[in-house]
Amino acid sequence: MILWKGKATMFRVNENYLKLPVNYLFSNIEKKVEAFSKAHPTLKHRVIRLGIGDVTQPLIPAIIKTLHEAVDEMGQMETFHGYAPDFGYEFLRTAIMKNDYQGRGCNIEADEIFVSDGAKSDCSNIQEIFSEDSKISVCDPVYPVYLDSNVMAGRTGVWNSQTKMFSKVIYMPCIRENNFSPEFPKEIPNLIYFCYPNNPTGSMLTKAQLQEWVDYANCVGAVILYDSAYEAYISEENIPHTIYECEGARTCAIEFRSFSKNAGFTGVRLGFTVIPKDLKSGNVSLHNLWRRRHATKYNGAPYIIQKAGEAVYSSEGQSQIKEQIVYYMKNARVICEELKSVGYTVFGGVNAPYIWIKTPAGMNSWEFFDYLLENANVVGTPGSGFGPSGEGYFRLTAFGTYENIVEAIERIKKM
Repeated sequence: MILWKGKATMFRVNENYLKLPVNYLFSNIEKKVEAFSKAHPTLKHRVIRLGIGDVTQPLIPAIIKTLHEAVDEMGQMETFHGYAPDFGYEFLRTAIMKNDYQGRGCNIEADEIFVSDGAKSDCSNIQEIFSEDSKISVCDPVYPVYLDSNVMAGRTGVWNSQTKMFSKVIYMPCIRENNFSPEFPKEIPNLIYFCYPNNPTGSMLTKAQLQEWVDYANCVGAVILYDSAYEAYISEENIPHTIYECEGARTCAIEFRSFSKNAGFTGVRLGFTVIPKDLKSGNVSLHNLWRRRHATKYNGAPYIIQKAGEAVYSSEGQSQIKEQIVYYMKNARVICEELKSVGYTVFGGVNAPYIWIKTPAGMNSWEFFDYLLENANVVGTPGSGFGPSGEGYFRLTAFGTYENIVEAIERIKKM
């Protein structure tokens, strides 16, 4: 036995993690559903899940064909690929540049695109390149990852159990009275988190509204962190598909994109982040900081998956993906129209695959969750899980199968 001289010390944890809820929102939902299923074993296979935004339709033929071809390549010495380039293969970044940006008149170059394993990772990790005392602002309700990643980093201050808010976070209420759109905060933020089309409310900003935020960010020296994961579901005119459609966005905005919801890659994993070279803090390039971070902490998305991503932009891929988007948005229309027909107040479902429902009078979000699970065996997401302004609302996703959507809505209508 070795005896060490000196006073023993215990290792310490990052205590910011202790400020987080014990479980992630969707983990809490899963636990409640599992408990319900165990208590009602005869109903286990009748539970319909419309809570988590996971796709249900299989990968399109154009993607499957490319995956098979890429796997075959990996089995041959001449076409085998090892580590992927840190920032993504040129063939995929060029396809993204041409189709998602330059095709829409946006001045984005291939070397300003960083390929990753998904938007969730990038939205969470981006805060690492900003100072610890950066002031963040979030829409309320908000996708939890934006807030929780900053809690972990120690930026959010003290949790108030009464208000359900952190002391150092600037909350921008998105409520019915302002059409679920944020208003300029009284306190100036350094980082502004946006998600449009919005998760969870399904709301949108027009191009004119988004331009005002770009002008604001450039004026006050803030950065907009713009999550555009649901861009493919936009159906109305004058709605921007990317923040770079706005003048001046290259000097104030970072955009995150995902292949999960537009191409069904939730089980495959692929996304990317765009950081223009014009975006700087003084003389420091954020593009260079993220490039350094990316190279240090990431080994690149697999060749096979990036080839599948390239197939998304083929003519066959685009045609087949549009069919799936039409399928999911048909689901959204069914949910909206049928729930409205029995008196529910419903929002969203037009430019996004999410439907935001006002809970019945006298019920808070979690009470409605329990009521729906118990009486209709349908799972949704309590609005309060997205922030205090989400209380009294409930989110349903249109990503289920059409048959399950119809069955779930019929059950709800009979309650």
